[in-house]
Amino acid sequence: MSKKIATVITNMFEDVEFTEPAKAFQEDGHEVVTIELEAGKTVEGKQKEAKVKIDKGISEVSADEFDALFIPGGFSPDLLRSDDRIVAFTKAFMDTDKPVFAICHGPQLLITAKTLEGRSATGYKSIKVDMEYAGATYKDQEVVVCKNQLVTSRTPEDIPAFIKESLELLK
Repeated sequence: MSKKIATVITNMFEDVEFTEPAKAFQEDGHEVVTIELEAGKTVEGKQKEAKVKIDKGISEVSADEFDALFIPGGFSPDLLRSDDRIVAFTKAFMDTDKPVFAICHGPQLLITAKTLEGRSATGYKSIKVDMEYAGATYKDQEVVVCKNQLVTSRTPEDIPAFIKESLELLK
C-alpha cells in the first residue's frame, strides 16, 4: 500500500542521503513530499549534485496528512531546527508513533524536538554526545530501528541498510 512520506529538507542537505532513499521510496510506490519554509523554491545539496523542488511550505502541512517522516542529513537538519514549526512538525510524528527515518545529522531535529529520551538511535559521530544528552542510547552501527518506529543511520555508506529498514517499516 502506497504511503505519503513528508521530507523536511533545505539547502546543504547531503545529496545522496536524500536522492537514494527518495528514489527507493518512489520505486516502492510511495509518495515523497518535500517540505521547507516555502513551497516552489529549489534547494541544493552541499555536494551540488542534487537540486530539489520544494512541494509544500511548512505552514501548508500537518503531520496528520502523512504516514511517515524522512529527514536527510547534511547541514539541512541544523538549519531547519531553528524554525519552531519544523520542530513541532517533527515532534508530531514521534509523538504519534508514525515511522521516522533520520540519517547522519537528521537526528538533530529529533534532539531539538526533545523526542529521543529513552530511544536507541545512531547518527553521525559528531552528534553522538548531543544525542546522549538528549536521552538516547547511541549505537555505533549502520542502522538502528527503535520501537518499530524510528530508523536511524550514520553516513552515506549506511544508505542501503537505512533504505531496507525504512521500506520494511512502510509495509
